[in-house]
Amino acid sequence: MCTGFPYYPRWRIDDRDRGRIFRRDARNGVKILRSYLYVPRRVTTLRRIVHEASFVASSCLRAMAGARPDVLVTVSPPLGLALTSILLSRAWRRPYVYHVPDLQPDAAVDLGMLPKGPMVRLLYRLERLAYRNAALVSTLTPAMRARIVSKGISAERVTLFPDWCETELFELPLEGGGREARSRFGLDGRFLVVHVGNMGVKQGLDVVLDAAERTRSHPDILYLLVGDGAVRQPLVDGVARRGLDNVRILPLQPLPIFRELLSAIDVTLVTQQRVVADIVFPSKMLTLLAAGRPVVASVSPGSEVARVVTEARAGLVVPPEDPDALAEAVLKLRDEERRRSMSVRGREYARAHWDREKILSDMERELHRLVARGGTSPSAPVSAPDETSGDLQMARDAR
Repeated sequence: MCTGFPYYPRWRIDDRDRGRIFRRDARNGVKILRSYLYVPRRVTTLRRIVHEASFVASSCLRAMAGARPDVLVTVSPPLGLALTSILLSRAWRRPYVYHVPDLQPDAAVDLGMLPKGPMVRLLYRLERLAYRNAALVSTLTPAMRARIVSKGISAERVTLFPDWCETELFELPLEGGGREARSRFGLDGRFLVVHVGNMGVKQGLDVVLDAAERTRSHPDILYLLVGDGAVRQPLVDGVARRGLDNVRILPLQPLPIFRELLSAIDVTLVTQQRVVADIVFPSKMLTLLAAGRPVVASVSPGSEVARVVTEARAGLVVPPEDPDALAEAVLKLRDEERRRSMSVRGREYARAHWDREKILSDMERELHRLVARGGTSPSAPVSAPDETSGDLQMARDAR
């Protein structure tokens, strides 16, 4: 694996990696070749472009110094890795699989992060170049697959590589857990409504602060935001400015503490801006359902998140950017019996759709098939994807 130094979601490189250009690691028998990338203190559009470009350049050099593989699997974004993939594929005469867990150009336009113009046109050209030269394009969900096919890519060349649940999550207690976490963070006696993970533009987390204002008359309810990201500080400032004593923001937690905290949660939140529908699928959905946590999803009704929550019957779906609806859903889920049923159904759904062994076996078989037939022609047919598959966040450490 060729990747960068860990920095996400804090947007900060560890002290041990500062000043380094390369580092070699190993995990579970896999070589990890890390290379330099510029990480800005404050993320802007221009700095993000430099950030991604620095990794594209350094990782290409790092990969070229390694052994020739049988097949490349590129995880994008960064979208610029398309150039690396094409260069290495031709130099090595090896096929590449282009895996897309985030439709970056669509997200940038839909969220208003980039105005339509020369830069956006360049990104879309690069995207088309990546798809058309890939032996196989993979993505997370049927909706994302349909979006890629709509860009003129043959349906036979676009498949699903689903994600899988960590098996330890299924061992967490559905009820009565998390006592240590509640004591550690002073949460005893509170009804915990928790958002975990990245705090970015896509999440639209202001709706949580608005909902907290509307439920101030219920002093036992505490909204907890756990994680980091580009909008964390504005959220901290917003909580202080509004005087929201029913909202707390915690930093990223070590894995054992995070799992203990998961067991303590009464209701989890998944929020997205209205324009986010079929361009992303948050990997935390797998974590929350496998852990048996009821979900309130403040998302577009046509999104993949809404489909999964509804199909699993593991929570409530409310309109995005609607704090009144979000607050009402939280109050509804104070019903303990209702939450218990959702917890059981969510975990059952996760077991049925995101089984680690099945998903990895299917993925391995697809890669073997690609290599066996030569895989050098992007027009070569591939097996039809399983439309019932779940979702993938591949190589989490590589993004």
